[in-house]
Amino acid sequence: MDMFNDRLKQAMSRKGITQTDLCELTDIPKSAMSQYISGSFKPKAHRTHALAKALNVSEAWLMGYDVSMERKDTNKDIPYPSNIIPISQVKRKKVPLLGDIACGQPIFADETRTEYVLADEKINADFCLKCHGDSMTGARINDGDIVFVRQQQMVDNGEIAAVIIEDEATLKRVYYYPDQGKLVLSAENPKYAPFVYTGEELNQIRILGKAVAFQSSII
Repeated sequence: MDMFNDRLKQAMSRKGITQTDLCELTDIPKSAMSQYISGSFKPKAHRTHALAKALNVSEAWLMGYDVSMERKDTNKDIPYPSNIIPISQVKRKKVPLLGDIACGQPIFADETRTEYVLADEKINADFCLKCHGDSMTGARINDGDIVFVRQQQMVDNGEIAAVIIEDEATLKRVYYYPDQGKLVLSAENPKYAPFVYTGEELNQIRILGKAVAFQSSII
């Protein structure tokens, strides 16, 4: 049998598709795709299926078997159930991944680094950030999750926001008391005390935007 990566590169060349394009079509991370193309690793069954479908080739051919390259979709004439939407029909968009944000102690904010995350186009977000730490687990936001943020300078009390403290970023619930000149950034984990800022300390704080959605890490 031919090597999987040889067949993969042949199919990509035939379809005129780049590695980046294939990552976007299959939701396979670039690091994993590079390993498949180089021949360092072979994908598991579900990713082999995703690659074959994106490249419109037979799974068996892609795996190196002596069969036709052409893909035969035996289910193409079977209608989808009315209450189920196949993933391929969900419209997606690219959301800039600016960097990391702390769910715990603030971490250095890098607003210049830009990658992208594919998300449902219905998510009204300007950018997203990867979370680190456990201070927001009470809101079901865990270490490694991606939080999508709509850019705005103010949020309502009790809303979760991405906040810059000097040059460091954190994700917290925001409570602002203008009569007292006080800002409280509260965690969703009882082991973390709130951050409280008053007076001139407020000049150190900048709200990047409101958290509108999150995506759990499953890879």
